[in-house]
Amino acid sequence: MKFVTGLLAAVLLLAGVAASHAAVRIADDRGGRIGTYVDRYQDLRSSGETVIIDGLCASACTIVLGAIPHNKICVTSHAALGFHAAWDFGANGRAITNPEATQMLYSMYPSSIRRWIAHRGGLTPRMIFLRGRELQSMYKPCYLDAQASANSAAGRTQPAAVVVPLSASGAAASAR
Repeated sequence: MKFVTGLLAAVLLLAGVAASHAAVRIADDRGGRIGTYVDRYQDLRSSGETVIIDGLCASACTIVLGAIPHNKICVTSHAALGFHAAWDFGANGRAITNPEATQMLYSMYPSSIRRWIAHRGGLTPRMIFLRGRELQSMYKPCYLDAQASANSAAGRTQPAAVVVPLSASGAAASAR
């Protein structure tokens, strides 16, 4: 019985160590309602997990930059961030810029991102993209590309990362 208890304790300890090194991968996330992303990223921040941006993270998805500590975010060569003004549906069903939500969104970003956005005319209805070397100069690289190549050459698969699907439900304003 003591052996089983000890074995169970060891398994739980190892599971805790493995969980602390888990990563969440963001790819092809076109955004949604701001409130949904704020809630999800608060939970993610509390988990202490690393965020890997490995594809498109647009609109409300970009809140990750302000919600997660800078040292817990890395980007691959596929990463692209898309920014624009927040909007709501108007009476006629058309998108109308929401200045208050846009200001709230803008204030969530780190100062380096706010400067980058400001140099491109601010948050407007038009999407602007941060990617490539410019993005990689602001965030640490993940090196998933090299790891994936090495793993496939050796016949191994790369470690699984959790993809976080963030739905388009939640607060009133959308940064879609």
